[in-house]
Amino acid sequence: MSPDDILLEAEATMEKAVEYMKHEFTSVRTGKASPALVENIDVQAYGSSMKLKQIALITTPEPRLLVIQPFDGSTTKDIEKAIKESKIGINPLVDGKIIRLPIPELSEERRRDLVKSIKQMAEEARVRVRAHRREGMEESKKAQKSGEITEDDLRGLETEIQKLTDQFVKQIDESITHKEAEIMKI
Repeated sequence: MSPDDILLEAEATMEKAVEYMKHEFTSVRTGKASPALVENIDVQAYGSSMKLKQIALITTPEPRLLVIQPFDGSTTKDIEKAIKESKIGINPLVDGKIIRLPIPELSEERRRDLVKSIKQMAEEARVRVRAHRREGMEESKKAQKSGEITEDDLRGLETEIQKLTDQFVKQIDESITHKEAEIMKI
């Protein structure tokens, strides 16, 4: 692999690790209604497992209310069951074919638990970024041993990979600071 290929691959994989963490952050409840809170809940309907967003329309008519409208009214009970079994901690209110999810205020203790949870997610993302750094470093050393790059090129490449790692770890830190402030805001 050329040095550019090694750098591009390392950057792409680190970017994916950060994006995955940001996606995970959207499912953490902040006290305001967001469709991301429930859209990926697995619902057993039509004899298979489907994501809620595939079988229902999810809207937020008010800041503290989610409304779920199934495309097929016969799936209402399946959706209600899936929401109750999920870990979001909200009881659905069924009104005919519409399901309402009132988002309650978060207690101080619950907010702290959520912050611990996002810090754990961020640490997992940092570990993934560092693993991709290690892979990039190993690829660089292989390229140097096979004669594709010189020893000076190897040092420069390792420096660039470390800069990428630092950049993505900084993005993770900024994301967690932002999300923590969002959760702790009353």
